[in-house]
Amino acid sequence: MKTTLTVISLIVLFTACRSKDDAADAYGNFESTEIIVSAEASGRLLSFDVEEGAVLQANALVGGIDSIQLNLKKAQLGANIKAVLSKRPEIAPQLEVIRQQIATQQREKQRIQNLLKANAATPKQLDDINAAIALLEKQYASTSSSLNTQISGLNSESQPLELQVEQVKEQLAQSRVINPIQGTVLTKYVEKGEVVTFGKPLYKIADLNTMYLRAYISGDQLGLVKTGQQVTVQTDLPNGEMKSLPGTVSWISGDAEFTPKTIQTREERVQLVYALKVRVQNDGSLKIGMPGEIRLSK
Repeated sequence: MKTTLTVISLIVLFTACRSKDDAADAYGNFESTEIIVSAEASGRLLSFDVEEGAVLQANALVGGIDSIQLNLKKAQLGANIKAVLSKRPEIAPQLEVIRQQIATQQREKQRIQNLLKANAATPKQLDDINAAIALLEKQYASTSSSLNTQISGLNSESQPLELQVEQVKEQLAQSRVINPIQGTVLTKYVEKGEVVTFGKPLYKIADLNTMYLRAYISGDQLGLVKTGQQVTVQTDLPNGEMKSLPGTVSWISGDAEFTPKTIQTREERVQLVYALKVRVQNDGSLKIGMPGEIRLSK
């Protein structure tokens, strides 16, 4: 009987020691970086190709908000700009008339100079033709400046309209629902045909290829962990065994906090702990909220 009790005591002691050695260094739950995609315009949702569980590619067009009024406004602004710019005068034809007059006077000046050499013309005739040419050149400069000022004014008048066109184009772009990242749709908040307003959530998406195990370590363990450290993450298997995955410590909180209420024992609740995140590449088995364990030493 005494021998039997001794054997039982050794078994219990061995089991206790192994359980202590097999204990994980930290426990937590898996999470992912979730993004809520919201409407950037107001109107009826004319198309919405989003379903929960669907995998969407980054920058994919997944929906569209009614933009008829915006297109009409854009067309109206375009017509207004065209009307303003149609008032611009044609510079070349008007200046060409004066240029031809100057050329004619230049030829007449040459003729008078030749006559003056032959004493067939007077110096006054040459002075008169020079004065006429100077007057035409001033008229040319004045007309050119006036026409350019008029064109500049009309261009300035059209610039606010062009800026309004750019604003409408931006609003039209915001009427298209573009998926921001590659990921899996977690929650769908609206349906096609509903009227949405600016900022209304449309759906929630997350990249489940990369998961994060958020866990807590005590102050005694803080010196054993650093950002970038490779650790082993384990999850439960149906047969009671553990599945191991490599992980990388991506974040460690700089502030201590009380143990979360999910840890129910009074002794553990009053301890100060530090939150950390371990990045794990998902092989398809990890789900949001699933529990996991961290072993600091492989």
